[in-house]
Amino acid sequence: MATHHDHSTAGSDDAVMTELLDLDAEVLHAYLSEVTAWVHRLAGDPAPSHLLDLGSGTGTGTFALLERFEKADVTALDMSAPYLHHLRNKADERGVAHRVRTVQADLDATWPDLDPVDLVWAASSLHHMADPVRTLTDVRTTLRPGGLLVAVELESFPHFLPDDLGIGRPGLEARCHAAMAEERNARLPHMGADWGPLLTRAGFTVETERVFTVDLTPPLPAATGRYAQLCLRRMRTGLEGRLSADDLAALDALLDEEGPDGLLRRGDLHVRTTRTAWAARRPDRR
Repeated sequence: MATHHDHSTAGSDDAVMTELLDLDAEVLHAYLSEVTAWVHRLAGDPAPSHLLDLGSGTGTGTFALLERFEKADVTALDMSAPYLHHLRNKADERGVAHRVRTVQADLDATWPDLDPVDLVWAASSLHHMADPVRTLTDVRTTLRPGGLLVAVELESFPHFLPDDLGIGRPGLEARCHAAMAEERNARLPHMGADWGPLLTRAGFTVETERVFTVDLTPPLPAATGRYAQLCLRRMRTGLEGRLSADDLAALDALLDEEGPDGLLRRGDLHVRTTRTAWAARRPDRR
């Protein structure tokens, strides 16, 4: 699953984003297990055997689906060659390479030639599309009649910090998110959309909608500090001129790997976010 990233990221940022996406899968493992169990119940019998991970990133959704649907194969589709290369390496390491096919494509340009699939998983990817209804219409033509599409979108990026940081800047993280919201909404106008009507416009029948709440408190997975650090460091690059000098200094202290207030040293982190999932079917007619 691609969670809160930009699929257009390229160049020197690829390594950072690759690590961030892998950490996302590790820290949010319990959530992934919950949501794929829900998808498995919705899919019913017979279980789908050919799956499409739309905007696969480094394979968060691909591997969660392979684990849940033990007899299925997955086509992982993304526009980033480095992400797909990393995904293939992970598939080799896990002994599931024979169940994974990767396809590189920019869906804003053209829809690739794909075999029919039984289930499409689109996690935090649809809001990146310039024309999501057109993309969803292409998705529908790839699904077999009666096939299931699960679209999962985030309502906010994860929150990690307590209000009282002990460094004199209460509410710092909330101000960071608020400062980034205006720029993000301009760049990603479909983020936070109600996808039910858009799915209907694309010819799907929406079956259900569900909100998944992630609220992880200590003790947390060992990777949480690094996950928080990369998320906030990536946010920091867009905050210059948007926050006060005192707030930026406090954020830099949190991001300092050697400093006493650094995220890697804190024991009071949490992980809080929400994801909304829509399950929709291609009508069972041609």
